[in-house]
Amino acid sequence: MRTILLIIRKEFSQLRRDPRMLPIIFLSPILQLIILGYAANLDVRDIPTVVCDLDRTASSRDFLSNFFNTGLFTLKANVDTPGDVDAYIEKVSGSLAFIIPRGFGEKVKSGKTAQVQMIVDGSESPSATVGLNSAVMIVAKYSRNILIEKFERFKFLGFRPAAINSEVRVWYNPELLSSKFMVPGILGMLLMVMTMMLTSMGIVKEKEAGTMEQLIVTPIKPYQLVLGKLLPFVFIGLMDVMLTIVVATFWFRIPVKGSVALLFGLSLVFMISTLGLGLFISTISRNQQQAMMTAVFFMMPMVILSGFVFPIENMPKLVQFVTYIVPLRYFFVIIRGLFLKGVGIGVLWDEAVVLLVFGFVILTLSVRRFRKMLA
Repeated sequence: MRTILLIIRKEFSQLRRDPRMLPIIFLSPILQLIILGYAANLDVRDIPTVVCDLDRTASSRDFLSNFFNTGLFTLKANVDTPGDVDAYIEKVSGSLAFIIPRGFGEKVKSGKTAQVQMIVDGSESPSATVGLNSAVMIVAKYSRNILIEKFERFKFLGFRPAAINSEVRVWYNPELLSSKFMVPGILGMLLMVMTMMLTSMGIVKEKEAGTMEQLIVTPIKPYQLVLGKLLPFVFIGLMDVMLTIVVATFWFRIPVKGSVALLFGLSLVFMISTLGLGLFISTISRNQQQAMMTAVFFMMPMVILSGFVFPIENMPKLVQFVTYIVPLRYFFVIIRGLFLKGVGIGVLWDEAVVLLVFGFVILTLSVRRFRKMLA
């Protein structure tokens, strides 16, 4: 144990002597969390909308007010002809356009079917999907209100419109803020990036400096060297978890509803996998540049396939099957469950067991390869 502690002390001394590493280790996660917490925002608001109202009646103005009173749509411009809409859509200064033909108000008053053309810019599919779905719902509500008004006129004849009242309850994120979904996920992504990158580059740095050969000829045993190399990054990872919790709680107002101790414990289980991958990368890389590129090669698919941004349920069946071998997928379930739902180990035990198995397998294979390299 004394030998392992001496190696750990050497690792921290190397980190302290490198003035570029301390900001990367402690300031970089905070800055990335704040930037990504605001930038990675899936909430669609203020969709720029162009209006071509050829009818110019009270009915057409009342119809359009239903859209701009929601906060989802912002009036970008009023144009005189339908052909003028193209310029706004092509320049991406308008994402959605309404063209109301002449006679719209007369048809509405006479009970005839009135038509409205809606043009959506599909080049930005998230905004287009939200805007289209919201517009369809608003139009349906507007039509329903017209029918209700007509039924009210004939109330004395015994006509009553059938109605269905729905009461919606959104659990865990009542405001449907994407920041509450993204910020806990950023914790998992940062933890993966920091531990994998630091582990792989820290060991490769020994190769470049020529000190790895010196360590090999010493009486230090392979397991002592591995533990001495990995434990400092475990401590750094737990520090980053603590910093992330502080920023999420006091900056974004997203406290951990579950057990903080359980979050630290399961983060440690997750780090077994990332440290193992970092150790494996160090064994196949000759310099820090190769280690960085190889780490990015591993991290990008893990982020994409983990459900961080794209729902796994929407992926093809074959890709969904591949996601089961991505440790980050299970860790996202854990941290979002602890941050938002406040669940405990009784709910998260299966994800924890899978992460533990993954970590044991990955770390064991990486340690065996590392020991073979030392031999």
